[in-house]
Amino acid sequence: MLSPLGASDTPTPPQKSPPSSFPLHPMQPATIPSDEEQSEHLSLLPVNKGNFFVESDEEEERAYEPGEKVVIDLAGDGDHSDDVDGEEDPGVVSGSDPPFSWKKLWLFMGPGFLMSIAFLDPGNLEGDLQAGAIAGYSLLWLLMWATAMGLLIQLLSARLGVATGRHLAELCREEYPNWARLVLWSMAEIAMIGADIQEVIGSAIAIKILSRGFLPLWAGVVITAMDCFIFLFLENYGVRKLEAVFALLIATMAISFAWMFRETQPSQKELLIGILVPKLSSKTIRQAVGVVGCVIMPHNVFLHSALVQSRKVNPKKQSQVREALKYYSIESTLALVISFAINLFVTTVFAKGFFGTDEAKSIGLENAGQYLNTKFGGGTLPILYIWGIGLLAAGQSSTITGTYAGQFIMGGFLDIKLKKWLRALITRSAAIIPTIIVAIFFDATNSELDVLNEWLNVLQSVQIPFALVPLLTLVSKEEIMGVFRIGSRMKVVTWTVAALLILINAYLLMDFFSKEINGLLFGSLISLAILLYA
Repeated sequence: MLSPLGASDTPTPPQKSPPSSFPLHPMQPATIPSDEEQSEHLSLLPVNKGNFFVESDEEEERAYEPGEKVVIDLAGDGDHSDDVDGEEDPGVVSGSDPPFSWKKLWLFMGPGFLMSIAFLDPGNLEGDLQAGAIAGYSLLWLLMWATAMGLLIQLLSARLGVATGRHLAELCREEYPNWARLVLWSMAEIAMIGADIQEVIGSAIAIKILSRGFLPLWAGVVITAMDCFIFLFLENYGVRKLEAVFALLIATMAISFAWMFRETQPSQKELLIGILVPKLSSKTIRQAVGVVGCVIMPHNVFLHSALVQSRKVNPKKQSQVREALKYYSIESTLALVISFAINLFVTTVFAKGFFGTDEAKSIGLENAGQYLNTKFGGGTLPILYIWGIGLLAAGQSSTITGTYAGQFIMGGFLDIKLKKWLRALITRSAAIIPTIIVAIFFDATNSELDVLNEWLNVLQSVQIPFALVPLLTLVSKEEIMGVFRIGSRMKVVTWTVAALLILINAYLLMDFFSKEINGLLFGSLISLAILLYA
């Protein structure tokens, strides 16, 4: 049974009256709480300030309220055999893990799949199709290892959220000085807006495809903006209902792109060789960098550490934290295996259809469906519309998770206590307004959209260290993580992966600016900006 507001895990002393939500003992008369007890209880309730219903000043902003969390029967729940006064000694890991339970795994399913959507957004799909068209099957091994590196980073994010009861944005607010906190918040917001523009544009392109060009790009952006209200509607029905909708969208992507894979029949032999045998040439280095660069989305690192708090886990009980981390690891791994398969389908379909052709270098999100239709024909359901359905599912799911991430980032960094609908509206507007402007100006040609996508990829690359470095720093600190801090070997592995990702994205930046920079003055300004950034 859930504890009432303000109650602890210890038994209620006999001299105090039980909470009103519990039945009174037959022999115990009802007592009226003292003024002090009533005041303590009321201080935990929301208070009305102005036109918006906000939390009490004595309560900090939280990712999920206690009543919103999914309750799971975890080890140590209601059992104090290995703790004192309901808290375990943070320096001792006691007891053995309970046996694996499929029911518990089912209840933990959700956060990892929401996280995995960032690996399937329209920006990733464009990177997949370009890698397949230009490099063929040769970069599949890199796609697999990039997904593995992404899984490692996301597991650290989940570890941080479960072990501390705080998400990354909250911990940055608490651990960093004000100037650093504001810089990190600004970078996270910029990264989120950049990612959201790509996602909304991808969704708008899908709407344009499915409407046979009747709805222009800007109209698709407006329609996509309405998903904010769908998100708020679903959120009112609970975390599990929201997660079920995302599972349906991921299933739609999987079915659509698997259908394309079956229709086009890529080479099974080349697929296996591409996964098992590493190959990299000077002609495909840019696509290789794009494959790795798309894996780590800065806002997704913040998001996952908050999503795992949707389950009721007491961070003071090591047995509960260990068990939760076990199931979250399984769930996240399964989610990213599915995302890898979907990315694999897209890459191999375009490798089969366009590798070595004149069209390879001109394929983008908007004309990809038409190229596929021309190459592989129609059938009962033309492949153009299959592509459009999959792209729409990717765009809609990623824009909603972007709204979700924006709420956590704003609330965590600024500790602003706003109603969810207002915070979602602010977060959505920050991305939709510039996206509508972009759609109006870039609706003309595919080449302009490709240039825009390159600039947005650069923007994401710039932001990556501002998410990775705080995450790895905080998850290594004993005073924050306790016994769940990462060890010296894991530090070496994670910092190596982070350095590799940062260097790869630095190469992308240098390659991009070397082609875009013209003139000594502009080049000097860019060099100065890079120096300050470093």
